[in-house]
Amino acid sequence: MSRLRALVRIVRALGHVVHGLWTIRTQFGRLTHAQSQLLVREWSRRMLAIMGIELVVQGEVPTHGPLLQVANHLSWLDILVMNAAHPSRFVSKADAQHWPLLGSLISGAGTLYIERESRRDAMRVVHRVADRLREGDVISVFPEGTTTDGRALLPFHANLLQSAISASAPALPVALRYLDRDSGEPHPGPVYIGDDTLVASVWRTLRSDTVQAVVRFGEPQRAGALDRRAWAGELRAAVQALLDASTLP
Repeated sequence: MSRLRALVRIVRALGHVVHGLWTIRTQFGRLTHAQSQLLVREWSRRMLAIMGIELVVQGEVPTHGPLLQVANHLSWLDILVMNAAHPSRFVSKADAQHWPLLGSLISGAGTLYIERESRRDAMRVVHRVADRLREGDVISVFPEGTTTDGRALLPFHANLLQSAISASAPALPVALRYLDRDSGEPHPGPVYIGDDTLVASVWRTLRSDTVQAVVRFGEPQRAGALDRRAWAGELRAAVQALLDASTLP
């Protein structure tokens, strides 16, 4: 039954993806920013419902930018879940744009891509993010630089934080967790690390009926007198505190 359920969800999800691509190509160019953000949020929430994933949002959801959201990174699902909670423009690793279908969607939603191995490309993205923040955008980054299994929070890379310092914008710590709704324990389905494949992780997730995505927003903070490395440490500690507090309601 779990395989049949997953197959049905795949068919429905593909139809929803096609509808999303059509919306991006035919409507985004003539909508206001607020209207586009609303569409992204509702599309993302509908996709989570199709996949059988329950969304739980904790803390105060931001209402406007400029703001640099700083989150831990667990899965290919993170962008979808964060957009369902509150839409933003993301900075993601460059190979995400080549993910089947998902890559076209997140590209169409304005994702900024970074070649993490290239220092020159990192500086290019820092300048672009700073420009977007000065225009009042909400930008989301994953400063661990890679996905983890959620058991430990990796050190935060500080480069992208320079964009918020340059734009005099606050940063908002955000914690993501994927739990089993029945047990309250971490759910292995959405995990995407090591030799795991995107297809395998998606399949595990779609076969389950108990995935709960928890997004917990913290309090915005400014760098003040801190340099980007010291600020990265402060933000990592804030995300860790949120993870420790993110429990089933």
